[in-house]
Amino acid sequence: MEAVGTWRERLEQTALAPVVNTSRWYYLWVAFLLAVLAWGLYAYSVQLRDGLIVTGMRDRISWGLYITTFVFFIGISHAGTLISAILRVTQAGWRTPVTRMAEFITAVSLACGAMFVIIDLGRPDRLLNVIIHGRWQSPIVWDVVAITTYLTASLMYLFLPMIPDLALFRDRLPGKVPRWKLWIYRIFSVGWVGNNSQRRSMASAIALMMLLIIPIAVSVHTVVSWIFAMTLREPWNSTIFGAFFVAGAIFSGIAVLIILMAVLRKVYHLEEYITEKHFKYLGFLMTAMAMIMIYGNLSEFITVGYKLEGEGEFHFEQLFLGQFAGFYWYYFIGGLIVPCLLTLLPWTRNIRGVVLAAVLVTVAMWIERYFIVVAGLRVPLMPYEPASYTPTWVEWSVMAGGFALFALLITIFVKVFPILSVWEIAEEHESAEQSPAPAPLVPEAVAAPAGGG
Repeated sequence: MEAVGTWRERLEQTALAPVVNTSRWYYLWVAFLLAVLAWGLYAYSVQLRDGLIVTGMRDRISWGLYITTFVFFIGISHAGTLISAILRVTQAGWRTPVTRMAEFITAVSLACGAMFVIIDLGRPDRLLNVIIHGRWQSPIVWDVVAITTYLTASLMYLFLPMIPDLALFRDRLPGKVPRWKLWIYRIFSVGWVGNNSQRRSMASAIALMMLLIIPIAVSVHTVVSWIFAMTLREPWNSTIFGAFFVAGAIFSGIAVLIILMAVLRKVYHLEEYITEKHFKYLGFLMTAMAMIMIYGNLSEFITVGYKLEGEGEFHFEQLFLGQFAGFYWYYFIGGLIVPCLLTLLPWTRNIRGVVLAAVLVTVAMWIERYFIVVAGLRVPLMPYEPASYTPTWVEWSVMAGGFALFALLITIFVKVFPILSVWEIAEEHESAEQSPAPAPLVPEAVAAPAGGG
């Protein structure tokens, strides 16, 4: 059996490698992301100069790609704090290699999602009016408060478990990285030396944040759903929008986490720590959420369709047979049913199958946000012809810039901060090494009787 010290040294070297070693491909990838981001900024400058007339949005369909992407990013933010907190509460030991990745997805996606609300404003200089003159009766104000609270709590929840690893970087990287990185490690490791008092304080702080973050995360996407559900629109007039949005957020968050795990595992050679087991377990969680989403869809559409009052018939026709039919049926079949099959069937229950399922889910959940926003606004409020909406190059470019920013922030993060929670992985490994081997289910004498068959 390998010595614990040798195993720990290899773990630390694996965690340090992304910060110390930089390949040519890394710079090419960053250059590509910066180019996409620059193009998105140029498109946004055109929008600032000429106004929202350069987009496809008008008075009757006033939300489009921007709000779709906002809801999508806020949704995938649940990959981090909520999933990580639930796994910590249940003491799932297998979570240790993936929690750090999940937690920084949260911080990055929240920042990018909030940005799209500002982009959607025709006059972003009026943003402060929401704070100065906002009314507490408005779901918009609730949303601002909820997202701000969630971002603050998520940053704290990301930072606290990182302290011992920042101290490790502080002690092991002098002379190997620039001074500004060492300054970051020295400041944010807050004098960590790993004594019993510090460990007790950190454990108490993590436990407190773990209990707080779950209701905060649930409240955020519930409040996001209320922006729609408390608006007088036929397709949004639903009392289960809050639960539906929270389930969809966890669903899409798990999918994005699986994709990020696969990428970082391949690029930084983390195969020893992120194994097929992690993909399978997250695949099972994703499948459970897919089944909840299937149930929510069927429950909502069967009850509304049975009564079919108001403008429900128009909405059903455009969703199932008309303009949005392709979007909806890809979402339901390609984003809910097929991923369940990929993760449940034995011959596709592997890393490739789970990652493919995660890609299908991620695309489908962005599409679901799109037809919730646009198809909902397209339903006429009065007896006039339904409006149409086609995104312009400005909207597509700005949205691409937002996704490029998301990828760029993660790319930079892994070059500065530890992507593995070294101390948690080490503690879990040592605990597993010290625990006695489980007794066989069948006694040896019964399993292999003397004398053969």
